[in-house]
Amino acid sequence: MEGTTEPGSSPVPLAKRFVASVRALAGLTLDAALPPLCPACRDLVADHGALCAACWGKLNFIARPYCERLGIPFTYDPGPGILSMEAIADPPAYGRARAAVQYDEIARTLVHAFKYGDRIDLAASMGRWIANAGQEVLAEADALIPVPLHWRRQWARRFNQSASLACEISAASGVPVIDDALKRVRATRQQVGLTQAERETNVQGAFGLTPEGKAIVRGKRLILVDDVLTSGATVDTCARVLLRSGALNVDVLVFARVVQAVRSPI
Repeated sequence: MEGTTEPGSSPVPLAKRFVASVRALAGLTLDAALPPLCPACRDLVADHGALCAACWGKLNFIARPYCERLGIPFTYDPGPGILSMEAIADPPAYGRARAAVQYDEIARTLVHAFKYGDRIDLAASMGRWIANAGQEVLAEADALIPVPLHWRRQWARRFNQSASLACEISAASGVPVIDDALKRVRATRQQVGLTQAERETNVQGAFGLTPEGKAIVRGKRLILVDDVLTSGATVDTCARVLLRSGALNVDVLVFARVVQAVRSPI
């Protein structure tokens, strides 16, 4: 009978326990058929989506001290609130950018496996790392907005990696996702291999709001979510669209950011 329990046990319905048992058995079967491998080096690991100890040690997590605006790490601690030379010389439209890791060999492998290798299971770990890196901005945010793909690229890829990361960040932080306000209105070239100027030209006019978008973002403190921050041209363009439409503030969270050289403040 459903609801029957053993002495001293919690009242878990038998049906639910049966489902849990089936899921556990399915997990064991999956592990036997497809043993968990490190997504970076393909060595055996304990759980699916986990990194081996060697690859974990090579991930360069970003922590303070860093530029309060761009999140670029410093070589020494200059004190709170200090900005980098890049942030002072060319301030972006968005307020703050935070990244979980530096975009190096291991991070690049994870991003490519996630986006192009059908390793959608990596979104959970990557999203938790992003949420941890962005705790301060998440505490002040009203909503997350994933950087949208053009419909043709999303159809070819079958999913939007930024939206998957946003869902995981939302689960970890409680900040809701708004995925029906910002849209890509023009197809663009891949940004890989383009210069800074070419990247900016490439995404100019590429984003807009849906008919309901202005009302949705007006007065909101928003966070743009993407996988990698390189030049910042894409998120900067998105931030300008949101701010012109009445958003109160726009910050940025990404999994990895390119760090040309670890810079010291001026």
